[in-house]
Amino acid sequence: MTATAELFQPTAILVTGGAGFIGTNFVRLILEESEAKVIVLDALTYAGNLPNLQGLDASYPERFTFVEGDICDAKLVAETMSAHEIDTVVHFAAESHVDRSIDGPGAFIQTNVMGTYHLLEAFRDQVMIRDVPCRFHHVSTDEVFGSLGDTGYFDEATAYDPSSPYSASKAASDHLVRAWHRTFGVPMTLSNCSNNYGAYQFPEKLIPVMIFKALAEEPLPVYGDGMNVRDWLHVDDHCRAIWKVLRFGRNGDTYTVGGDAEKTNISLVKTLCKLLDRLRPRDNGTSYEELISFVTDRPGHDRRYAIDATKLKDDLGWKPQFGFADGLEQTVKWYLDNQEWVQALRDRAQNFSRIGLGKN
Repeated sequence: MTATAELFQPTAILVTGGAGFIGTNFVRLILEESEAKVIVLDALTYAGNLPNLQGLDASYPERFTFVEGDICDAKLVAETMSAHEIDTVVHFAAESHVDRSIDGPGAFIQTNVMGTYHLLEAFRDQVMIRDVPCRFHHVSTDEVFGSLGDTGYFDEATAYDPSSPYSASKAASDHLVRAWHRTFGVPMTLSNCSNNYGAYQFPEKLIPVMIFKALAEEPLPVYGDGMNVRDWLHVDDHCRAIWKVLRFGRNGDTYTVGGDAEKTNISLVKTLCKLLDRLRPRDNGTSYEELISFVTDRPGHDRRYAIDATKLKDDLGWKPQFGFADGLEQTVKWYLDNQEWVQALRDRAQNFSRIGLGKN
């Protein structure tokens, strides 16, 4: 790591979307590894799940606070920053499912673009005026870069070329954060990550969907020919990357975060089936692979994503701690061991029915 001392030490962190998948894991990490106060702001829409944060108020009564609310509520956002003397924002809150963005893009523009705008304005008005060290970290996605061919990698210099309403809305929010830095001097860092997996992921994304459908003896839908490639990043590795960037990252800089684990969708699904064959065998003794079913591809489905995280590794000393095989097995075991959590969310995920065909 090029830095020899902490450049920024948060004391009161507002985590937007902290009851969601990555936000939950990040909140748990920084409560364990720092002395900072953590204030979670989450609207508890379908993907925000308060039980994800269960026990934190008891374990950290002086340092953890939950506020239910929408980042588009400018008054609430400003009051929250002021009341808790926020010096740091880590912005996870977003509509994030590509299929949902195809059926209903308006919600993505509202939350991802307007919500980010309201946060930036409140940060300017409520935090920067106090003349204390502060930082706004924006969590984004590799999907803003569009699709790769068979070779090459996304990095911090890759041009934006979003394909879906979701990725377009995230690209817009990235541009807002950089513009507020350049125009208004908002101290910021930004990260673009590859596909995350791990505990607490809402059951509409590929890995949990396949696990849940397999256990229910339902067809396992694989889009198109199954050869779309994603770079898989364990959520704990991602959260540690954000924590590094937040403290040691250079003001105004962007960092790409990847797991060095490129997999085609079909190979990933087959690996999941083999894990389930071993960990939770079917009653009929056959493989879960028999349930795989190829379905009509998603409109605008990007072919390949892959991240070059050299800057993050060289400048900040980060590297993934999870190998993909071990991380995936740990993840499958977590879902098998937490079936009550799974069942409680089934209705929110529309029982995993197919969406995103653009027919609404």
